[in-house]
Amino acid sequence: MRLPLTRRSRSDAASPTTAPARAEVPLVWSLDRLEQLSALDRVISPLQRVVQALPLGPARDVLHGRQLGHPLHPALVLLPMGTWLSGSLLDLLPGRERAARTLVGAGVLTAGPAALAGWVDWAEQHEQQKRTGLVHAATNIAALSLYGGSWLARSRGRYRIGRSLGWAGLCAAGVGGLLGGHLAYRQGAGPNKTEPVPHLLEPDWYDLGPLRDLPTGRPVRRLLGEVPVLLVREEDDRVHALADRCSHLSGPLSDGEIADGCVTCPWHGSVFRLSDGWNVKGPATAPQPCFETRTAADGRLQVRLPGAG
Repeated sequence: MRLPLTRRSRSDAASPTTAPARAEVPLVWSLDRLEQLSALDRVISPLQRVVQALPLGPARDVLHGRQLGHPLHPALVLLPMGTWLSGSLLDLLPGRERAARTLVGAGVLTAGPAALAGWVDWAEQHEQQKRTGLVHAATNIAALSLYGGSWLARSRGRYRIGRSLGWAGLCAAGVGGLLGGHLAYRQGAGPNKTEPVPHLLEPDWYDLGPLRDLPTGRPVRRLLGEVPVLLVREEDDRVHALADRCSHLSGPLSDGEIADGCVTCPWHGSVFRLSDGWNVKGPATAPQPCFETRTAADGRLQVRLPGAG
């Protein structure tokens, strides 16, 4: 499987605004620097192979969140975070030791599925996202370890130590949440990359040239303004047209393999049905925008995206 070209880091680019940004928003500047930590690649490569080799079968798509239409990991994270935060609040009240211990233990148990979903998503991201994601995972592992120690201490009646470890774990989990938000919203890991497509086109028919110019059974890329489109012509002259940039991480579907009525993204292996753009296999959690096609009287191919504009 061909990997995507390495994009240049925001922090790598020479810019006169670098120094002011460092002074004015030091937290953001520091978080952006994480994606430059190339030393992490020595850990990332073998770890990625381990995650991708896990015999998860159809469960891998479930962990990606394909059936939900968006990543599952953020939803699962609510369980340990909610129980841990609730346990910390109970630690402030007298006589709530048993209830707090139960909540801490529930958070430890539910952290496992959340972590597994996160690792499965992490293994199918760009290298800059994987670097930030590895630090995010490390802070969450620290939080889980602290909460595990907190539960053990509470179970042995050592509530003062248990509460202290719990508060430390909550701080670590908070840092992990900050990194997760940066990864999702600053670095764009998880959102549907094709969502803007309908807003970039008018609800009109667009001319893409003579139908006879399209080879049969091979992917072809055309541009509608700034929107790239994948075209596949069948032997009976039917033409399938999908947004060319993969909804997962914008991989070029026109460089992918066409087989069994589907196209496979060359970057991370997401599979989309040509007839309607449906994502039949992850890691993509959203389908591709699918265009209507017609052939004009003069033999020219025209396409239109329903709902555009």
